[in-house]
Amino acid sequence: MMFKMDKDLEKHVKKTGTLTVGLVCKDGIVLAADNRITYGGDSGVAYIANTREKVSKITDNSLVTIAGVASDADKTIRQIRAEIRLKELKSKKKVKIRELAYLFVNIVYHQIRTPSIIPSITHFLLAGHDEEGSHLYDIGPAGDIHEVKTYEATGAPFESLGIFDVEYNKEMTIEEGIKLARKVFESTKGRQPGVGDGWDVYVIKDNSIEKVSGQKVVSQLVDKE
Repeated sequence: MMFKMDKDLEKHVKKTGTLTVGLVCKDGIVLAADNRITYGGDSGVAYIANTREKVSKITDNSLVTIAGVASDADKTIRQIRAEIRLKELKSKKKVKIRELAYLFVNIVYHQIRTPSIIPSITHFLLAGHDEEGSHLYDIGPAGDIHEVKTYEATGAPFESLGIFDVEYNKEMTIEEGIKLARKVFESTKGRQPGVGDGWDVYVIKDNSIEKVSGQKVVSQLVDKE
Protein backbone atom coordinates (compact mmCIF):
# COMPACT_ATOMS: atom_id res chain seq x y z
CA MET A 1 0.00 0.00 0.00
CA MET A 2 1.31 3.47 -0.89
CA PHE A 3 0.52 6.42 1.38
CA LYS A 4 -0.13 9.80 -0.22
CA MET A 5 2.01 12.57 1.22
CA ASP A 6 0.24 15.36 3.10
CA LYS A 7 0.20 18.56 1.02
CA ASP A 8 1.68 20.72 3.80
CA LEU A 9 4.39 18.15 4.48
CA GLU A 10 5.28 17.87 0.81
CA LYS A 11 6.07 21.59 0.65
CA HIS A 12 8.92 21.07 3.13
CA VAL A 13 10.53 18.04 1.52
CA LYS A 14 13.87 18.95 -0.02
CA LYS A 15 14.10 17.84 -3.64
CA THR A 16 16.91 18.09 -6.13
CA GLY A 17 14.81 20.04 -8.65
CA THR A 18 17.18 18.92 -11.29
CA LEU A 19 18.29 18.19 -14.76
CA THR A 20 20.71 15.30 -15.14
CA VAL A 21 21.83 13.98 -18.52
CA GLY A 22 23.82 11.10 -19.90
CA LEU A 23 25.06 10.81 -23.49
CA VAL A 24 26.67 7.78 -25.07
CA CYS A 25 29.35 9.00 -27.49
CA LYS A 26 31.54 6.96 -29.80
CA ASP A 27 34.58 7.41 -27.52
CA GLY A 28 32.92 7.40 -24.09
CA ILE A 29 30.05 8.70 -21.97
CA VAL A 30 29.21 12.26 -20.90
CA LEU A 31 27.43 12.53 -17.54
CA ALA A 32 26.24 15.89 -16.21
CA ALA A 33 23.91 17.48 -13.65
CA ASP A 34 22.89 20.94 -12.50
CA ASN A 35 23.42 22.18 -8.91
CA ARG A 36 20.05 23.53 -7.73
CA ILE A 37 18.05 22.10 -4.82
CA THR A 38 14.43 23.14 -4.29
CA TYR A 39 11.41 22.74 -2.06
CA GLY A 40 8.10 22.43 -3.82
CA GLY A 41 4.76 20.73 -4.22
CA ASP A 42 1.93 20.26 -6.66
CA SER A 43 1.64 24.01 -7.24
CA GLY A 44 4.51 23.83 -9.70
CA VAL A 45 6.40 26.55 -7.80
CA ALA A 46 10.02 25.76 -6.93
CA TYR A 47 11.50 27.42 -3.85
CA ILE A 48 15.29 27.45 -4.05
CA ALA A 49 16.73 25.74 -0.97
CA ASN A 50 20.44 25.41 -1.64
CA THR A 51 23.00 24.12 -4.10
CA ARG A 52 24.94 20.86 -4.24
CA GLU A 53 26.76 18.57 -6.60
CA LYS A 54 24.45 15.86 -7.91
CA VAL A 55 27.11 13.58 -9.37
CA SER A 56 28.45 11.12 -6.79
CA LYS A 57 31.23 8.55 -6.89
CA ILE A 58 30.11 4.99 -6.17
CA THR A 59 33.32 3.11 -6.89
CA ASP A 60 36.62 4.06 -8.51
CA ASN A 61 35.12 3.24 -11.90
CA SER A 62 31.50 4.44 -11.55
CA LEU A 63 29.47 7.61 -10.99
CA VAL A 64 25.78 8.27 -10.46
CA THR A 65 23.56 11.34 -10.88
CA ILE A 66 20.61 11.92 -8.56
CA ALA A 67 17.12 13.31 -9.03
CA GLY A 68 14.15 13.24 -6.67
CA VAL A 69 14.09 13.54 -2.87
CA ALA A 70 17.64 14.44 -1.84
CA SER A 71 17.73 12.57 1.48
CA ASP A 72 16.42 9.36 -0.10
CA ALA A 73 19.00 9.57 -2.89
CA ASP A 74 21.81 10.08 -0.37
CA LYS A 75 20.59 7.14 1.74
CA THR A 76 20.45 4.90 -1.31
CA ILE A 77 24.00 5.83 -2.32
CA ARG A 78 25.34 5.13 1.19
CA GLN A 79 23.63 1.75 1.18
CA ILE A 80 24.97 0.90 -2.27
CA ARG A 81 28.54 1.77 -1.26
CA ALA A 82 28.30 -0.48 1.80
CA GLU A 83 26.81 -3.36 -0.21
CA ILE A 84 29.54 -3.06 -2.83
CA ARG A 85 32.31 -3.15 -0.22
CA LEU A 86 30.83 -6.31 1.31
CA LYS A 87 30.34 -7.97 -2.07
CA GLU A 88 33.90 -7.23 -3.18
CA LEU A 89 35.36 -8.44 0.12
CA LYS A 90 33.48 -11.73 -0.19
CA SER A 91 34.16 -12.31 -3.88
CA LYS A 92 37.66 -10.74 -3.91
CA LYS A 93 36.94 -9.16 -7.29
CA LYS A 94 35.59 -5.89 -8.64
CA VAL A 95 31.87 -5.57 -9.23
CA LYS A 96 30.89 -5.12 -12.87
CA ILE A 97 28.83 -2.09 -13.84
CA ARG A 98 25.87 -4.29 -14.80
CA GLU A 99 25.95 -5.94 -11.35
CA LEU A 100 26.12 -2.52 -9.72
CA ALA A 101 23.14 -1.32 -11.77
CA TYR A 102 20.96 -4.24 -10.74
CA LEU A 103 21.95 -3.85 -7.10
CA PHE A 104 20.83 -0.22 -7.40
CA VAL A 105 17.49 -1.14 -8.94
CA ASN A 106 16.75 -3.79 -6.30
CA ILE A 107 17.20 -1.22 -3.53
CA VAL A 108 15.12 1.43 -5.35
CA TYR A 109 12.37 -1.14 -6.03
CA HIS A 110 12.22 -2.08 -2.35
CA GLN A 111 12.17 1.54 -1.17
CA ILE A 112 9.33 2.72 -3.41
CA ARG A 113 7.19 -0.22 -2.30
CA THR A 114 7.79 0.26 1.42
CA PRO A 115 4.80 2.10 2.99
CA SER A 116 5.85 5.56 4.19
CA ILE A 117 4.31 8.96 4.91
CA ILE A 118 6.97 10.40 2.60
CA PRO A 119 7.42 8.04 -0.38
CA SER A 120 10.98 7.41 -1.53
CA ILE A 121 11.11 9.00 -5.00
CA THR A 122 14.54 8.78 -6.61
CA HIS A 123 15.90 8.60 -10.15
CA PHE A 124 19.49 7.76 -11.03
CA LEU A 125 21.75 7.70 -14.06
CA LEU A 126 24.63 5.29 -13.44
CA ALA A 127 27.74 5.40 -15.63
CA GLY A 128 30.96 3.49 -15.37
CA HIS A 129 33.59 1.37 -17.07
CA ASP A 130 34.83 -2.19 -16.62
CA GLU A 131 36.57 -4.84 -18.71
CA GLU A 132 33.51 -4.95 -20.98
CA GLY A 133 33.68 -1.22 -21.79
CA SER A 134 31.72 1.88 -20.76
CA HIS A 135 28.06 1.63 -19.73
CA LEU A 136 25.16 3.97 -18.94
CA TYR A 137 22.04 2.82 -17.05
CA ASP A 138 18.78 4.62 -16.29
CA ILE A 139 17.33 3.51 -12.92
CA GLY A 140 13.79 4.85 -12.58
CA PRO A 141 11.71 5.75 -9.50
CA ALA A 142 9.50 2.65 -9.86
CA GLY A 143 12.48 0.30 -9.71
CA ASP A 144 12.78 -0.06 -13.46
CA ILE A 145 16.04 -0.18 -15.38
CA HIS A 146 17.39 -0.08 -18.90
CA GLU A 147 20.82 0.29 -20.44
CA VAL A 148 21.02 3.56 -22.35
CA LYS A 149 22.50 3.27 -25.83
CA THR A 150 21.98 6.90 -26.93
CA TYR A 151 20.98 9.57 -24.37
CA GLU A 152 18.79 10.05 -21.32
CA ALA A 153 17.64 12.94 -19.12
CA THR A 154 16.03 12.87 -15.68
CA GLY A 155 14.30 15.48 -13.55
CA ALA A 156 13.23 18.00 -16.20
CA PRO A 157 13.46 16.04 -19.44
CA PHE A 158 10.62 17.62 -21.40
CA GLU A 159 12.53 20.86 -21.98
CA SER A 160 15.70 18.99 -22.90
CA LEU A 161 14.71 15.92 -24.90
CA GLY A 162 13.68 17.96 -27.93
CA ILE A 163 17.22 19.29 -28.29
CA PHE A 164 18.68 15.81 -27.95
CA ASP A 165 16.19 14.43 -30.48
CA VAL A 166 17.35 16.94 -33.08
CA GLU A 167 21.08 17.28 -32.39
CA TYR A 168 22.29 13.97 -30.94
CA ASN A 169 23.90 11.35 -33.15
CA LYS A 170 25.63 8.10 -32.26
CA GLU A 171 28.86 9.11 -33.98
CA MET A 172 29.41 12.28 -31.95
CA THR A 173 32.63 12.58 -29.97
CA ILE A 174 32.92 13.30 -26.27
CA GLU A 175 33.82 16.93 -27.05
CA GLU A 176 30.65 17.26 -29.12
CA GLY A 177 28.66 15.58 -26.35
CA ILE A 178 29.96 18.06 -23.77
CA LYS A 179 28.93 20.98 -25.98
CA LEU A 180 25.47 19.48 -26.46
CA ALA A 181 25.04 18.92 -22.71
CA ARG A 182 25.97 22.55 -22.01
CA LYS A 183 23.49 23.73 -24.65
CA VAL A 184 20.73 21.68 -23.03
CA PHE A 185 21.45 23.15 -19.57
CA GLU A 186 21.51 26.69 -20.91
CA SER A 187 18.19 26.14 -22.68
CA THR A 188 16.45 24.40 -19.78
CA LYS A 189 17.44 26.67 -16.90
CA GLY A 190 15.35 29.55 -18.25
CA ARG A 191 12.23 27.39 -18.63
CA GLN A 192 12.37 25.14 -15.57
CA PRO A 193 12.61 26.82 -12.12
CA GLY A 194 14.05 23.69 -10.54
CA VAL A 195 17.12 23.77 -12.79
CA GLY A 196 20.07 26.14 -12.44
CA ASP A 197 22.97 27.37 -10.28
CA GLY A 198 25.57 25.89 -12.59
CA TRP A 199 26.42 22.33 -13.57
CA ASP A 200 29.07 19.62 -13.39
CA VAL A 201 30.22 17.55 -16.37
CA TYR A 202 32.10 14.25 -16.22
CA VAL A 203 33.56 12.01 -18.91
CA ILE A 204 33.69 8.22 -18.57
CA LYS A 205 36.01 6.32 -20.90
CA ASP A 206 37.01 2.66 -21.00
CA ASN A 207 39.79 3.19 -18.46
CA SER A 208 39.18 6.54 -16.75
CA ILE A 209 36.72 8.99 -15.19
CA GLU A 210 37.43 12.71 -15.40
CA LYS A 211 35.63 15.87 -14.32
CA VAL A 212 35.96 18.17 -17.31
CA SER A 213 33.81 21.12 -16.29
CA GLY A 214 32.34 22.65 -13.17
CA GLN A 215 30.49 25.92 -13.27
CA LYS A 216 28.48 27.79 -10.69
CA VAL A 217 26.32 30.88 -10.86
CA VAL A 218 27.16 33.96 -8.82
CA SER A 219 26.16 36.97 -10.87
CA GLN A 220 27.27 35.20 -14.01
CA LEU A 221 28.60 31.78 -14.97
CA VAL A 222 32.20 31.37 -13.82
CA ASP A 223 34.49 28.39 -13.72
CA LYS A 224 34.86 26.74 -10.30
CA GLU A 225 38.54 26.17 -10.86
